[in-house]
Amino acid sequence: MKTLNAAIIGGGAIHRCHVNALRQLSGVNLRALVDTDSEKGLKLSMDYQCRFYQDYREMLLDDNINVVHICTPHFEHKSMILAALAAGKHVFCEKPVGMNSGEVADIEQAVENAPGLLGVCYQNRLNPTSLRIRQEIESATLGKMLSIRAVLTWSRFGDYYRLSPWRGKFATEGGSLLINQAIHTLDLMQWFAGGVTRLKGVVDSGELADVTEAEDSAMATLHFANGARGLFYASNCHSTDSPLLLDIQFEQGALQLSDNVLWRITPAGRVRLVSDESPDGLTKSYWGLGHQQAIRHFYHAICHPAGADYTDIREAGKSLNLVEALYRSSQIRQWIALDN
Repeated sequence: MKTLNAAIIGGGAIHRCHVNALRQLSGVNLRALVDTDSEKGLKLSMDYQCRFYQDYREMLLDDNINVVHICTPHFEHKSMILAALAAGKHVFCEKPVGMNSGEVADIEQAVENAPGLLGVCYQNRLNPTSLRIRQEIESATLGKMLSIRAVLTWSRFGDYYRLSPWRGKFATEGGSLLINQAIHTLDLMQWFAGGVTRLKGVVDSGELADVTEAEDSAMATLHFANGARGLFYASNCHSTDSPLLLDIQFEQGALQLSDNVLWRITPAGRVRLVSDESPDGLTKSYWGLGHQQAIRHFYHAICHPAGADYTDIREAGKSLNLVEALYRSSQIRQWIALDN
């Protein structure tokens, strides 16, 4: 099998997860790094012993680059994805794949006509706890699912927005809390329950009202395709980044994710199933460990299309639709119906 050469666009914090994941893959070489900040980009490229480009369009002219990783602000995703696909590259993009359903539709059309694959990084689906929850649901040992409760409380203040002025603006981030931090939680909820048929919710801004034009808190009730109900709450106003609290109730028991540990709770007792904690302690616990696995799955799909197992544009669009629906519901104070 030939070596796959990768390029990463964007030298922000998240790109290091991609670098570390690529280093774990045999037959993959980091060939280039792109960043508009030439001083930072040159330093990073020297650290990684790869080429540096200040303009991603120049990088796309390199026929030896097979896969492009997009780790840039949200408003740049669509144009970069379309350009990379048109150049014949495979593309792996950080979430969200676009800023709204209109952009997703344009990207879907481009994917249909492109030789390359497009994968989107919903890495939390590959956390050990997420995979085990799916197994427990599919086994049906706890009976019918009744409800899902999810609580996400993180901390984003001051410099987080001032040092990255694109954040917290509808024009450049597509929103704030929902489309950036909480979209993973919404994605997991709909993934576990087979999709959302309708929702009603409220978004608002409190502590961050003077910092961001978008929301810092949100709550919603969701009705799932499997008949269960969802209760969702998220906020960026906490004093720390707490791990996701997830409680899934069934007819004969419950699954509870608390402090990165998944428990099965039945009348017979409480059983520890699996943990998301990083063995080396280097990964932020609230991010989970899924980046490496998500990137591994995507490269496996490139090499083995018949066994492809990655988050594609159709799957990536589902949680973005939930974000849009929640904004709309908050505006009109009504239930919003969704198509699965």
